[in-house]
Parts: sequence; structure tokens; C-alpha cells
Amino acid sequence: MKKIQFLKAFILILITVQMSCNTGNEKEMIEQEIAVLKKYVAPDKRTALFDIDVLDGSQTIVLKGESNQPQAIDSLRSILQSKGIDFKDEVIRLPSIDLEGYNHAVVNISAANLRSSPKHSAELATQAIMGTTVKVLKKEGSWYLVQTPDQYLAWVDAGGIVLMNEADLNQWTNSNKIIVTNTYAHAIDTVNGTNRISDLVAGSLLRLLEMDSGNYKVQFPDGRTAFVPMSEAEEYNVWLQNLNVGEEALVETSKTLMGVPYLWGGTSTKGVDCSGFTKTVYYLNGMVIPRDASQQVHTGSPIDSLSNFDALRKGDLLFFGKKATDSTAEKVVHVGMWIGDNQFIHSSDMVRISSVDKNSPNYDEYNVNRYLRTKRLLKEKDKNVIELTKAAEIKG
Repeated sequence: MKKIQFLKAFILILITVQMSCNTGNEKEMIEQEIAVLKKYVAPDKRTALFDIDVLDGSQTIVLKGESNQPQAIDSLRSILQSKGIDFKDEVIRLPSIDLEGYNHAVVNISAANLRSSPKHSAELATQAIMGTTVKVLKKEGSWYLVQTPDQYLAWVDAGGIVLMNEADLNQWTNSNKIIVTNTYAHAIDTVNGTNRISDLVAGSLLRLLEMDSGNYKVQFPDGRTAFVPMSEAEEYNVWLQNLNVGEEALVETSKTLMGVPYLWGGTSTKGVDCSGFTKTVYYLNGMVIPRDASQQVHTGSPIDSLSNFDALRKGDLLFFGKKATDSTAEKVVHVGMWIGDNQFIHSSDMVRISSVDKNSPNYDEYNVNRYLRTKRLLKEKDKNVIELTKAAEIKG
């Protein structure tokens, strides 16, 4: 709370100083301050919304747009009021009141495809797997703008989620669950049945009702019931308690995904892009890390930027892309995970192992030539990494 108050005070001071130096008209002044505020509270449009336009109304300036940063909107209002600027606030605060309190949802299919805009033909931005809770911000047609536990913003169609209010969410969060531990699994209709209710991917969460003849009887977010063989899953709390996250565990998990096809936006064992692969490996070891390579590079501790691969340890993340120049910033476009013996595993065409050793048959000259740096996330404290052993649940 103190941190939030400090940031709010800092923003107010920053904007006040800048506005006092501005000699332009009111509209230009407000636009400049919105830009300053947006850079501070929503520097990454993938994880925060602060889209506000300044319009000339018939009698006064009108602020229109939307944001999921209510404190930032309040700060802007306070500054404009303190300067005696007359304006009309028509900014939509998210979550939208049209949701009528159903501001949460739980993913109801094995891997929900989350897209960059509300249509099936839009770019696949990311995925969210069965049982993941998300924040719901607004609805457009049959699509919902949601925010995942790693703060990623994207659109999901209604068929992929079950909407919940606060009470529903608490009930789901506090229920006993299982987590799928096999790369792939299925929920079936009866203990010895062959009719499949749903496919499942590693990391899927389902409510545990009871155990019966070597099976878990489970409930989906939408109320369907089914059975999952105990050989394919584990009680979530037991899984958490038994987590022994280490270098070898990360390597072992990564190799279970060998051959999984590359899928732009994929973060499930059905298909992964490069950062979706590293994200999945870490999640299956109890850590939720940021979605994209350009976000993951800002987590953990710096280990190397000079191709000194002897300094690397298993589980470290290697980042690749374009180095900074006098006129351009560094651009991170690829990520892989170090597994020792001069090798890293990554999703490129498919999940595969490459080497940094020129004499190795799987030497990856292309990526070695665009290597940027290595970061260590394992056992490093980072505000952008969620450790599930310290969190009650993956909450939306």
C-alpha cells in the first residue's frame, strides 16, 4: 500500500511540474500529460491499458477512452482539477460495469486460444490452459477481453471460459484440485469408460470430487463431471508440497516436450512458440514467468552477455536477437534454456536441442551469431515471477 501511495504521489509531482512548464493550449497540455502518465503506468500495452483521447466538445474538453488503471485516471483528474481545467470525463473504467460483477473467469477447455482482437482470424497472442483463472475486463459480441495471471491482455471467445463473480471465484479457488502431470491426458465419462469428455494438457487444473478405483473424479468449471486416471495427474496440493525445483527438474521437464511443434502464440503442450516453451517448462515446475521473450529478458539475474557459456547453469534462459546500435535499441526475438554440455533447448520449428559448440553436429550457428545475453530465474527473487508454492492459487 505504501508503494502504491508513493507511486501515486510521484506521478502527481511529475505531472504537475511538467504542466507548469507547458505554454501550449489546454488540449495539447492534457495530451502531453496523458503521454507522460501512460509511459509510467502502462509502458507495455500487452499488460496494461491506458488509452485516453482528448476531444474538443461543444462546450468543454472531453476525455474518452478506456483503462484498467483506475488510480492513474484518478491522478489525471486530480491534476486537471488542480489546474482549473474544465473537462468532461467519459473514460471507461475496466472491468466494465456491463459485466455486472462477473469480472472473473476460469478456462474450461484444454487450451483456450487468446487472440489479439475479438475474432477467430486474429493473431494468436497466447494460450491459457484448463483451470486457469483470468480477469475479465469487457465483452464485445461473443468475445471477452481478459488478463491472464502473467498480466497478458488478449481476447477469448465465450466457449473457452466460464464467467464467475467474486463468490464463484472464491469457491473455485478454495476447492481441492488435481493437476495433470502427463504431457497429454484425457477425461473420460466413467471409471472404466472409453468415451472422452475432454482432452487435457500438462498443467490442467480440475476440481477434485473424490478418488475411485485408481481414478480421480473431477468437475470442470462448467459443472461437467468426469474421471482422470491417477497415472496422468496428481492432487494439486500434494504436487505443490513435493515440488523440488532445481536445475535437473527443469531439464527433465523440458525434454518431455521434445518434438512438440512450433506454434506462434502457443503456451501448451499442444504447441509452443519459443517463449511459450520456456514459460511452460517453468510453470510445470511451479513458477509463472512473463509471457514473451522480450518480457522474460527483464526477469532474473544477469549471468552473461559475452558468450562466456562456461558461466551458465542448467535452467538459465538464453536470449537472442538484434544488438543495440547507435540508432536502434536492442531487440529480443528468441529464447531458449540451457541444459548443460554446451547445449540449449528451444522451440524452433519444433522443440529441439541445439549446441553452441562449433564442432557439434547440432551446432546452431544462426542463433549463436545473434546471442544477446543469459538470465537466471531459478531461486532468484523477482517481482515478475510467481512462485506457486508461495501463492494459494493461480488467480485471475
